[in-house]
Amino acid sequence: MSKKILLVSNGFYPENSPRSFRATELAKELVRQGNQVTVITHPRQGVETFCQQNGIAFKSLGNLTWAEPTAKGTGIIRLFWRVIVRMSLLLFEYPKIQLVFLVKKALKNETGYDVLISIAVPYPIHWGVASIWSKKIAKVWIADCGDPYMGQENDTFKPAFYFKWVEKWFCKKTDYLTVPTEKSVAGYYPEFHSKIKVIPQGFRFEDVQLFTGEKDNSKIVFGYAGMFIPGRRDPSEFLEFINTVESDKPFEFHIYTTTPQFVQPYIKNNGRVILKELVPRDKLLFELSKMDFMVNFENVGNTQTPSKLIDYLIIEKPVLSIKYGDLNKQAVHQFLKADYTQKMLLPDRELYRIENVASKFTALIP
Repeated sequence: MSKKILLVSNGFYPENSPRSFRATELAKELVRQGNQVTVITHPRQGVETFCQQNGIAFKSLGNLTWAEPTAKGTGIIRLFWRVIVRMSLLLFEYPKIQLVFLVKKALKNETGYDVLISIAVPYPIHWGVASIWSKKIAKVWIADCGDPYMGQENDTFKPAFYFKWVEKWFCKKTDYLTVPTEKSVAGYYPEFHSKIKVIPQGFRFEDVQLFTGEKDNSKIVFGYAGMFIPGRRDPSEFLEFINTVESDKPFEFHIYTTTPQFVQPYIKNNGRVILKELVPRDKLLFELSKMDFMVNFENVGNTQTPSKLIDYLIIEKPVLSIKYGDLNKQAVHQFLKADYTQKMLLPDRELYRIENVASKFTALIP
């Protein structure tokens, strides 16, 4: 039976981010399964045309207009502004806190849905729903969470202690919390564990075009796509090692990242470490599918699972997993010889089919 579904998300097509992919793929598949889907998100260029082409009703969330503080100047002046930027985020969730008011305004006149699905990060999306939530809007509210907020383990600093009450406030109001893995559950307060359902990230595999030509076997090419975090998802130890390691074949490590500053010091004349331009996800997967293997830089703890591992599953490449501070040099040597016996064990790729993922969401609707 067709359901009337309202999806609220900061990230959506054509934004290139894991949360955008989550919202976009879910909306498309829910329509394919015969549901009426309305998406409330920012009015980005091309989004209305995209929604029309995919049978999605679009409603504007409005734009984020609060000025974002940026580090400027040099020396002590720049340090001062870096502190301001960091404190604005940690103490006030600024400027994303504006989403609370945008979401509240956007939902003011919405009624009669079977389910409202809000997608975070950023968490002010959920807080905005909580600020106006009632069963008049929808029978069920599902708060979809990519990473924990208070229970996150991989940012350099944790949010201010008083956001604990904000998190508990919105969790009490929602009917379900959805998280991507079983291990993610530990990142949320125990009193809400009964509300948590595990629903992985999902993609339509048939939409992914992979390289099918002949590979150049004269060199080894491997890659990574994602951000870096110093002291956590930290590439420095690995990059330093591969710049000096002996290898039977020449090799190249191709890196697609929004944090190139952690790679640039390791780019040498030997051509082993190569920074690539950021590209849309479909183009990225095609480029990665040309390579011999992928690299994963492990998070700290178990509550956050890199979404890039799903991409690695889709392109069916062996994965070399790197733990900062405990580099397995033997495994690196083996991978450079096409010996993948120490490859990372990944889940069944069928878990990430968008058809199965969307059905898990609709199964929560009474």
